[in-house]
Amino acid sequence: MFAGFLLTFLTAALVAASPMQKRQGGPSARVVTSCTKAGTAALTFDDGPWVYLYDVSKALIAANATGTFFFNGNNYECIYDADQAKRVLYAYQKGHQIASHTWSHADLTTLTWDQIHDEMWKVEQALQKIAGVVPAFMRPPYGNYNDLVRQAAYVRGQTIANWDFDSGDSVGATVAQSEADYTSLVNSHPNTILALNHETYETTAHQVLPFAIQKLQAAGYKLVSLAECVGLPAYQSVGSPGVRDSTWHC
Repeated sequence: MFAGFLLTFLTAALVAASPMQKRQGGPSARVVTSCTKAGTAALTFDDGPWVYLYDVSKALIAANATGTFFFNGNNYECIYDADQAKRVLYAYQKGHQIASHTWSHADLTTLTWDQIHDEMWKVEQALQKIAGVVPAFMRPPYGNYNDLVRQAAYVRGQTIANWDFDSGDSVGATVAQSEADYTSLVNSHPNTILALNHETYETTAHQVLPFAIQKLQAAGYKLVSLAECVGLPAYQSVGSPGVRDSTWHC
């Protein structure tokens, strides 16, 4: 009886441990900011699923390219809404990589341990229900992370993925500015490229992306998924999509 009480007490104490206690020691997730496979470029797209996903996918597929989509759970709209869920499944079935951009696009560095996990597991659960996969990569909103975020990602089996080139679309860059930045990037010809874009902008989908694809391929880059360009698995597990039920809501 006493042993059972003691085990319950110790378990409760561990669960109640403060974020500061969890931050002291413990393994941390790997952080990638660039590709490792020479001659590759990974075009990544944040903040979806959104209405321009189809056009982004079609532009990539027409060029025999693969993209990576970092999805939120409840940012612009709820990921479980019929149209949103359809976009998630479409991207996956077209061969693109899908990954986590957290649930609500909160700055994870401002959250507690439990809140960070909540932001992560909710979108992981949604991707498993909708597409049947558990992502192996997560991108923290704004690219912001700290030791606590890295430890939480490690516990969840995820690699943190940022970037080494930003198209600038989310901070007000015009089409001309984004295209000029892609041109400068290609002219400097780095060994690899990991590019940040956002599928939520019409100009990105219809103007900047086609330009970038043409420039990058003309320079000899192979346009691949993030997982391929860093040589890691895209998913922790792969199964079948779930069946919509009462749990599919935000």
